Amino acid sequence: MATNFCAWTLQSPFLYNFRRPTIRSSFIRSSSSTSSNGNLPVKKPFSGEPEADVVVIGSGIGGLCCGALLARYNQDVLVLESHDLPGGAAHSFEIKGYKFDSGPSLFSGLQSRGPQANPLAQVLDALGESLPCAKYDSWMVYLPEGDFLSRIGPTDFFKDLEKYAGPNAVQEWEKLLGAILPLSSAAMALPPLSIRGDLGVLSTAAARYAPSLLKSFIKMGPKGALGATKLLRPFSEIVDSLDLKDPFIRNWIDLLAFLLAGVKSDGILSAEMIYMFAEWYKPGCTLEYPLDGSGAVVEALVRGLEKFGGRLSLKSHVENIVIENGRAVGVKLRNGQFVRARKAVVSNASMWDTLKLLPPGALADSYITGVNKTPQCESFMHLHLGFDAKEQGIADDLEIHHIVVNDWDRGVDADQNVVLISVPSVLSPNLAPPGKHVLHAYLPGTEPFGLWEGLDRRSDEYKNLKSQR
Repeated sequence: MATNFCAWTLQSPFLYNFRRPTIRSSFIRSSSSTSSNGNLPVKKPFSGEPEADVVVIGSGIGGLCCGALLARYNQDVLVLESHDLPGGAAHSFEIKGYKFDSGPSLFSGLQSRGPQANPLAQVLDALGESLPCAKYDSWMVYLPEGDFLSRIGPTDFFKDLEKYAGPNAVQEWEKLLGAILPLSSAAMALPPLSIRGDLGVLSTAAARYAPSLLKSFIKMGPKGALGATKLLRPFSEIVDSLDLKDPFIRNWIDLLAFLLAGVKSDGILSAEMIYMFAEWYKPGCTLEYPLDGSGAVVEALVRGLEKFGGRLSLKSHVENIVIENGRAVGVKLRNGQFVRARKAVVSNASMWDTLKLLPPGALADSYITGVNKTPQCESFMHLHLGFDAKEQGIADDLEIHHIVVNDWDRGVDADQNVVLISVPSVLSPNLAPPGKHVLHAYLPGTEPFGLWEGLDRRSDEYKNLKSQR
């Protein structure tokens, strides 16, 4: 899972570099031993031997899932994390009794089970870890057309469409659901864990799940089966094929895609969107929020990792991946220590950062060119607040999520146009002191990094820009 607003898949098929300013630094106090030359001390930031079957770089959700599953299936695993907290962009932090999420805040399917379950739920199930959640079915939206409470499910959204967008939008939405919901049987035949955006899908999905796909195609008939071939194509192609022209419908689809994967409908796989539609627009569907915040997801994965003998080492910055005879044999830490990998090194860093860890010539030029040509999104900008509900006159029925779109014409990916606001203490009061709330507002990968690049964070220029933005 990447750091998407919606924590629905473990790994988006599109990779983005979330270039956020680091907000704090930390110092490490490590034990030390004497190196083999008898002179230079070598710091040991983790327990046990400096080797493992598999060394995982980074303890983001993807790295922890990878490490914990490998440990579950009897591999000796060591996860190395540069930060002082695990979780990557999904970590949480506490200040003066307020516990804040730093990343994903919209979840669904965390308590689902079976082959079609949320991939994260499948991992937690394999690890024997539970994740208590609160359930809800609505969020507030603030659009140019008006403000309203949007509910997921098969019928309520039609009322909002009729009021704020008109009968034509209702007809096009019905047309869209009528076309894609039958495709959901084919999408459901592919477990979400198997969906990816490269040729590896032939191994993870097409070959392994061919029998269930074939059954779905037969059930759907020739026309439906032909449409199902678009599952691994951009969702915009399905929208275009239906000749949907209503501006509100097109904008709403782009917004849903953006919330799900950080890209508009021309950048997201149809299978992901169709799976989401099947989950969000079926009778009795709900969204979920972990009762102890997004940090509870990280804690559950760390428990699973350590339960099966895996190790997690914080403040362990990987300086480079060591290659011998064309094979990754380990990593070198910033403090000079070498950590050997008997079988493999897995990087949970971005593909751009991973390239920097490798020596020249380690990868084919064609691969490096492909990585460097992959577009990066802009930065996330976060605002974390603790506030008194009574002093602010906040009603008791405050919603957990609020989505603001200022101007459809600018596009959902324009800077400071879409703002996402989460008040998770509405459902999980233990995240804030009694009578208080925590608020996490952010720009989802749309803040221009060029405004900040090169600024000294201690300077007045930086502080003034921060206040302005």
